[in-house]
Parts: sequence; structure tokens; C-alpha cells
Amino acid sequence: MTSSPPTNGFDSQNPPPQSVIDSCVHCGFCLSTCPSYRVIGKETDSPRGRIYLMDGINKGVASFDATTTSHFDSCLGCLACVSTCPSGVAYDQLISATRSQVARNQPRPLPQGLLRTIIFNLFPYPERLKTVWSPLWLYQKTLQPLIRKFDLVSKFSPSLGAMESVLPPISLKPPKDFPTVVPAKGQKRYRVGMILGCVQRLFFDDVNTATLRVLTANGCEVVIPKSQGCCAALPAHQGETLQAQALARQMIDSFKDTDVDFVIINAAGCGHTLKEYDHILADDPDYHESAQQFSGKVKDAQEFLCTVGLSTPLSAITPEQFTLVYQDACHLLHGQKISLQPRQLLRQIPGVTLREPIDAALCC
Repeated sequence: MTSSPPTNGFDSQNPPPQSVIDSCVHCGFCLSTCPSYRVIGKETDSPRGRIYLMDGINKGVASFDATTTSHFDSCLGCLACVSTCPSGVAYDQLISATRSQVARNQPRPLPQGLLRTIIFNLFPYPERLKTVWSPLWLYQKTLQPLIRKFDLVSKFSPSLGAMESVLPPISLKPPKDFPTVVPAKGQKRYRVGMILGCVQRLFFDDVNTATLRVLTANGCEVVIPKSQGCCAALPAHQGETLQAQALARQMIDSFKDTDVDFVIINAAGCGHTLKEYDHILADDPDYHESAQQFSGKVKDAQEFLCTVGLSTPLSAITPEQFTLVYQDACHLLHGQKISLQPRQLLRQIPGVTLREPIDAALCC
């Protein structure tokens, strides 16, 4: 696809739709639920403010430059504003289109551009990500306590510092190599596909193992294609449209001949993106129909289990009375509109008392 270069505004390739922009009545209900506005406190770093900027750029009265880009970048994409908006403004469509414009037309400062290049060429590719596994383990065992004590990474790069702060504990134990087909335990009820993810399969391998165990225990034959890769969430959320489309096509092809009833995902952001494949590939005549069919089969693991019901008895956990709270994942609640199902499943566990945390719907 080609697009005419912008002079002072967006290019002609899928700019933020003016009709969606005009649906915003600027009431401000979104402000209290927007994490960037709550922290930064500036109108331009709120959904309403960004919509003003999009409108101004569309109409040629606001500049599309580094300053406006910084306000689009500050959006976490949690989509809380979409759930809050009384007018039903599809802000997710607006920010997605805007980020594609930014990625194509706005040059990044060298350090930022280098970091983004590393991220987009490393994280969506599990085999490449494995190359940093051992060095990260060694770093955690040797340098991490000293570096965190003096906050050295953040002083060098705030972005890298933020990433380092959420680095999970790493083990040299390799992630499990799951079989392509895992039989159901007991009577087979469904044949489902399971997506391992890219970061998930390395850093949170235990979540995939638990998901597989629960699915097979509840009568699911599970298909795990070896050819599957990244779901495309990372590039899709950051406007890297071509990369997102390529990864989406790869995922669709990997499940093409598996004859599964559903495709199961256990990560909220990934699930939201998988359900958006028909939008990501809307302009691809060869894949649009298959993207629609694929997205129609995608179910979050909790959504799926709550819908089909559990077929195996649940054992009580220790201690016998266990109180917990459930924090909604942003893309599960606001993107996929899944809220009751996880709570309904948790309440079925003998001995569990479920309570609601304050502001459960706000981005963590």
C-alpha cells in the first residue's frame, strides 16, 4: 500500500476517522479513568485531549510533530476510556490509526529509535529472545541487586529502567517443549488450539503449563502448532502495521488445517489482538475472510472454561479458607469485555472467598 506524504498532517493511508472523532462530545468522563491523565495531569495527555489533537491535525490547524507525538505516546492503550465513554467513542480505533501514522511519519530520537528497533526485532520472535535468556539469568545472579540499589539503569535510560523493574525471575531451566497434540483426560469434549505467545512461552512458561493442564483435565484435546509465533500484539499496539500483519498471517496459517473448535489464549493483550485480526487484515483480500474465521474462534481461557463449564471436580486449596482479590487486566476487561467469568470460576474453588479491590477496573 502507498500513501501520499503528509505536509503538516496525517498521510492518506487510514488516518483517524473523522466520523469517530466527531462522535466525541468532550464530556470529560474519560479523564478520571485515564492513567496517563491521572499521573501527568495535562489535558493533552487524556483521551479527550488526544482526540482534540487528532481533529486539529486532520483539519490542518494543529501540527503533527514531536510534541503531539509525545502526547500520543503517553497513552498506555488500556482502553478504560472506551468502557467509560457514554457516547461510545471508539477511541481504540483512533489511537490505533494514529500510532500507525506516527510510526510511518515521525522520526524518533536516536536512543528511542534504537530501543524500539531492538524491541520489535527481539520480543516478537521466541527463537531470538532465547539468545538473551542466559545473559539475563547471569545478570540477575550477579549485577541486578547492585544496579537496582543505585537505580543505575533508570539513570542511563528511563525506558530501560522501567523494563528492568518488571523483569521476572529467570531460571536456566528451558521452557517445556509441548507435543503438537495433547489428548484430553477422560471423555473428549472439544478439540482446541492453544497459543503459547512469544514472551509468555519463555518468561511465564508455568502459566502455559497450567493452562494446558486445566484444558486437558476438562475434556479438551489440545493442539499446539510448532509453527505459531507472536500474536502481533506488540507491533499492533505500537503502530508497526506491516509487522503486525505479517505475524497475524503466520498465526492464521499455523492453525489453518488443525480443525479446532476454538483457539485458546491466556494473555489479555494477546487475546484482544487475536480477536482484532479481521481489522488488522481488513485490506488484505487474501486473508480477510480467514482472519474473520480465525478471530471468531479465539477465546480467552477463562471465557472458554466459564462458557463450556468445568467437567472435573475442583479440590479445596490450603489453607481451607483463602481470601483473595481479583484485579482486572485492562485488555481483558476493556478490550474483550470479560469481567464476570474469572470471578465465577474463582468462586467455584472450595474454600475461596473473593473480594473486590478498590478501583479494580483502573490500569495497574
